[in-house]
Amino acid sequence: MQLHIDNSFIDELPADAVTDNHVRQVFEAAFSYVNPKVPKQPKLLHVSPEMIEAVGLNLEYANSKQFLEVFSGTSVYQNTKPYAMAYAGHQFGSWAGQLGDGRAINLFEVLHNQQRWALQLKGAGKTPYSRQGDGLAVLRSSIREYLCSEAMYHLGVPTTRALCLIETGDDVLRDMLYDGNANYEKGAIVCRLAPSFIRFGNFEFFAARQDYKNLKKLTDYTINHFYPHLGSPSKESYKKFFEEVKQRTLKMIIDWQRVGFVHGVMNTDNMSILGLTIDYGPCGWLEGFEYNWTPNTTDAENKRYRYGNQPNIALWNLLQLANALYPLVEATKPFENILNQYKIDFEVDYLNMMRSKIGLVQQLETDADLITRLEALLLKYETDMTIFFRKLCHYQKGMTTEGFDLISEAFYNVEGLPETLKMAWLNWFGDYNHRLQMETANDTQRSEAMKRVNPKYVLRNYMAQLAIDAANVGNYELIDELFQLLKKPYQEQPENEKWFAKRPEWARHKVGCSMLSCSS
Repeated sequence: MQLHIDNSFIDELPADAVTDNHVRQVFEAAFSYVNPKVPKQPKLLHVSPEMIEAVGLNLEYANSKQFLEVFSGTSVYQNTKPYAMAYAGHQFGSWAGQLGDGRAINLFEVLHNQQRWALQLKGAGKTPYSRQGDGLAVLRSSIREYLCSEAMYHLGVPTTRALCLIETGDDVLRDMLYDGNANYEKGAIVCRLAPSFIRFGNFEFFAARQDYKNLKKLTDYTINHFYPHLGSPSKESYKKFFEEVKQRTLKMIIDWQRVGFVHGVMNTDNMSILGLTIDYGPCGWLEGFEYNWTPNTTDAENKRYRYGNQPNIALWNLLQLANALYPLVEATKPFENILNQYKIDFEVDYLNMMRSKIGLVQQLETDADLITRLEALLLKYETDMTIFFRKLCHYQKGMTTEGFDLISEAFYNVEGLPETLKMAWLNWFGDYNHRLQMETANDTQRSEAMKRVNPKYVLRNYMAQLAIDAANVGNYELIDELFQLLKKPYQEQPENEKWFAKRPEWARHKVGCSMLSCSS
């Protein structure tokens, strides 16, 4: 089969003059040409039929030798030149300088059905941006990224996608917990896709070096290809561009909060210019509802990227992007207005999102207090977020004590629930029931609407770990089982009821289930 290759990125933006993979500082270039590392014994573990079709291929080709060779990095597809992108960024709030695609290699871009896709291998070897790393990825992190990105898409969250998962046959040395106990693990590669992998950090890269010529080239390219409705590049379109990036970023964050997703590494180099969830490292979904939870061991002390702080970090990251774009606009007020509007829009959008989660359509001033009290109750005692909101979908007008019984399955230890807290819950249900009387929808209509925003199934970390443990001994069936489950997260799927359950106690403190590291 022939892919419809589009070379606009490498044709329109400046390339690094050096054409090999050795680690170095790169100047006045948006990317460097590189060659993927040839894996020892690649093996295809899973493909996404949906994404195979999206790029113009078919499943028959996906099972071919050429597919395996191209998407494992064994061979380069005809008339293409793989490359790694240059970017910089702030990591955990501090300027980190040049970063770039340290373990990601872009194979090519394709156009199919008027949709542009950049196809990128994660874990295909060293690039000029690998710093002290080897550019490889291990099976555990690759399984997580493969499943997470597809799960997020079907949850309705803006995200990169995944094409296939390949085991390389190489052994990769990793110190998973950074405690001096390095071990060899199975190597793997994920082919991930997005209309573009351009990040906030790509703009910071040129701005920090005062390379305004290439900053303008990058911004113009981004507008022309991904925001063409803004018109020809100009100071006005640059301001409109930032406004749209702000809006897309805000939508993404609202969706993260809605489904209880915690990214874990919200550095500016992990922020997509298209408002997509990008770079699934130490991420996860809330088990117990907790503002302070982060899945990242590196962030365990400061909790900068905790669940409750994600909206603030997105704003901080947008400020860094504004600083990078300032030389093109040469005025601060437009950026200040847009950033201030983010705060206003977030309050409104978050309240409306929470209204939808508890089945409210009309907008009353008292709703904010009802929702604040609900969140306070969820924080007081370990309560599974996903189960709570899904169970609430079955609430019927008139319930009070029955309402508490309905959601009691969400408590991790219902027998230990203090009586005073139970009374507080009963009081809340009384007020909730009173509020529902003001809605016109009947119980069935409200339930169906709530089920569309409250998933029944998410990729809990222990579920991903079970698939990883099985894959490490050569059993890949659970990868597909979870892949299929997560394609329909809002449907009841009674045959999969076993996955609608709280995190088992054995997983509470197990590595890979409670906390994850950036080691991949």
